[in-house]
Amino acid sequence: MTTTTTTDPGATDPTGETMERTTAQAPGTARPTAPHAPDAERLRRWRMVLGADSADSTGCTLTGQDAAMDGALNALYGGGAGKKPGGGRGAGGRSAGLGASAPSVARWLGDIRTYFPSSVVQVMQRDAIDRLGLAALLLEPEMLEAVEADVHLVGTLLSLNKAMPETTKETARAVVRKVVEDLEKRLESRTRATLTGALDRSARISRPRHRDIDWNRTIRANLKNCLPVPGPAGAGGEGDPGGAGGTEGRGTIVPERLIGYGRASRSAKKDVVLCIDQSGSMAASVVYASVFGAVLASMRTLSTRLVVFDTAVADLTDQLDDPVDVLFGTQLGGGTDINRALAYCQSKITRPADTVVVLISDLYEGGIRDEMLKRVAAMKASGVQFVTLLALSDEGAPAYDHEHAAALGALGAPAFACTPDLFPDVMAAAIEKRPLPIPDKETQQ
Repeated sequence: MTTTTTTDPGATDPTGETMERTTAQAPGTARPTAPHAPDAERLRRWRMVLGADSADSTGCTLTGQDAAMDGALNALYGGGAGKKPGGGRGAGGRSAGLGASAPSVARWLGDIRTYFPSSVVQVMQRDAIDRLGLAALLLEPEMLEAVEADVHLVGTLLSLNKAMPETTKETARAVVRKVVEDLEKRLESRTRATLTGALDRSARISRPRHRDIDWNRTIRANLKNCLPVPGPAGAGGEGDPGGAGGTEGRGTIVPERLIGYGRASRSAKKDVVLCIDQSGSMAASVVYASVFGAVLASMRTLSTRLVVFDTAVADLTDQLDDPVDVLFGTQLGGGTDINRALAYCQSKITRPADTVVVLISDLYEGGIRDEMLKRVAAMKASGVQFVTLLALSDEGAPAYDHEHAAALGALGAPAFACTPDLFPDVMAAAIEKRPLPIPDKETQQ
C-alpha cells in the first residue's frame, strides 16, 4: 500500500490555507481519477450531441431531464424513427421514435415544448414533418392543439387544406389566425409609417396654389437664392444693430422652386398589385404577402389588388379584409404560369404612372418565357414600377431561375430576395420611384 499526497488548489481550510488531500493506493494499480466539473460538463454535452449509438466512449450516463431531452431528440434524429415515442428514454437508451400514432406524437410535441425554447421547437417540428412524413397527422385536431404555430406550419396546413376534414378546419383556422395576428402586430405599424411618409412625399406638388405652399420646405429649398438687401447710408446706427433702421445680415429669398402640400383626396394616390406565386416552394412568401396585402388594403391612400397563381390565376382582392380567408383561398402546389398571371394583372392597370406591381416568385416559369418578358417590358414602358421578389421570407438565400432573373434585371426590373422587415422600405422606394434597396446585388448576376 502506498500513500499519495496531492494538493487541491480549490480547497481551503477555515484559515484560508490550501489543503492537502491524502489518498491510499494499492501497489501495482493505477490511481482512479474522476473528471473535474468542467470535464464532466463537456462530456455531458458531447453525449447529448452524439447520442447513445455514437457516444459510448464518453462514459457519461444521462439521468433526469437530460435523459428525457435525449429521448425527444432521438425520436426525431436517432436511428429509431418509426417506433413510438416513450420507450428508451431512460439512461443511455436511445431507441425511441415517432410512429403513426397521433397521441404518441402529441405527447412528443408536448415534451419538446417543455425542454426546448420556442425557436428550437419550431425547427424540430419542421424537421419532423419533412423527415418522418407527419403532415397527415396534422389533420387531427389534437395534433394541431399541441404544435407550436409558426409561418412554416401555416404553409404546411395550407398545402393540406383540400384534404382537411371538416372536424379539423376550425382548429386549423385558429392556428393560422394566431400566426397571422402575431405577424400583423409585428409588421403593421412600421409598414404604415413608412408607406404613409412615402405617399405624402410622392403627393407634394411643384406648382401649388398659394394656400397649398409648404413654406418651411420652400424656404429651405431656396436658401441658395438668397439676395442681400442693401440698406440706406447711415441706417442702423451703433445703438440700433439689426433694428428697424438696420438691414445688415438681411436678405430676400427668391422662390425659384415652390413646394406644396398634396391636397387631401378621398381617392387612392397609388395602385398596388401583389402577384404571388403559390407553388409549393413559396409557402412562407404566400403567408407574409397575404399579411402585407391586408395591411396595404387597410390604407385609404392605396388601392391594393392581390392575385395568386400557379397554372391558373385567382383574384383574392375581395378577401383582403381577412388575411386568413386569403390564405385558405390559396392552393399551394402545382405548376407555374407567370405569363398568364402578369397578363391578368396588366389588364387591371388603369393608371400606369401611379401603379406598383410586385411579382413574388422564384421565376421557374412553365408558361411562355418570351411573352412574360415582353409584358414586363411593356408595363415598365407605360410607367409602371415593377418589383420582382424571389422570396418574401426569413429563410435565407432562395432557389430561383437565374436566367429569368438576369433577363428581368436587363429590363430594369432587378430580382432579389426580401425579408419581411425590408418589405416596407422596398415599397416606399417603389412608390417614390427611387432606386430599390436591394440587400444583395449578387442575386442579379
